[in-house]
Amino acid sequence: MVRSYRFRDSWEVPAPVAAVRDVLVDLEYYPQWWPQVVAVASLGPDDARVLCRSELPYTLDLVLHSVSREAPLLEVSVAGHLSGSVRWRLSPTLAGTRLDFEQDVTAQGRLLGLASYVARPLLTWNHDRMMAGCLSGLRGQLGVVGA
Repeated sequence: MVRSYRFRDSWEVPAPVAAVRDVLVDLEYYPQWWPQVVAVASLGPDDARVLCRSELPYTLDLVLHSVSREAPLLEVSVAGHLSGSVRWRLSPTLAGTRLDFEQDVTAQGRLLGLASYVARPLLTWNHDRMMAGCLSGLRGQLGVVGA
């Protein structure tokens, strides 16, 4: 049963690396700007519980542990409904910051594992919707507009 996912995306925003980094490492405020992040609870200086819900009627319950909070590499390990890692690589550009997103995770549990097997395209679409919300919200949080 294939339960692993590997997501990659690249964006550019017209804001400096330091500003982008500051928004991305401040998990407490994610629900204010990222619509699909519905709750965040601190579990200590390097850990947080994060609840995410995109288009599908299923809420992911994740525990994130900070691995790196300094640009150019922001990284967390993920446990809970998914296990693995999420990384943002931030690079300065003439127009602002390039963000290279990498997520390598495995679905955990019977329900999500089964869904990964029978509805993989739907779960991938759901993830894409979540990341579209991230980009839109990040742009808003940084005070920038555009696609």
